[in-house]
Amino acid sequence: MINQQNDFDMYMMAATPGQNENEGDIALAPAKPKLKRPPLYKVVLLNDDYTPMEFVIEVLEHFFTMPREKATQVMLAVHTQGKGVCGIYTRDVAETKAELVNQAARDNGHPLLCEVEPSQDEDDDQGDN
Repeated sequence: MINQQNDFDMYMMAATPGQNENEGDIALAPAKPKLKRPPLYKVVLLNDDYTPMEFVIEVLEHFFTMPREKATQVMLAVHTQGKGVCGIYTRDVAETKAELVNQAARDNGHPLLCEVEPSQDEDDDQGDN
């Protein structure tokens, strides 16, 4: 009896050459999750009548790594328009930068304020994310 079973197995293997149990199945790569970009926030500097313009420029250079010319442009926008965007970042980065600016202003005796606002414009340049 055992010989007959071995003969049957040999026959089956010979009758279906090259086939295995997975042949004909389609191999699928695992689906990659679609990642959504995190929402962005503007760091906005607010104008006041007491903070020296030079201090505002130094803040922009130090905390937002702006070159002097760009920092001067933003400072003038703050002065003439009441506020100016310092950069656009993810929420944690934006909140940290705003808090650092506010602390530096307090430490130096200036009433300068920095706030964080949601950014609606997807095409805005991003800061140092």
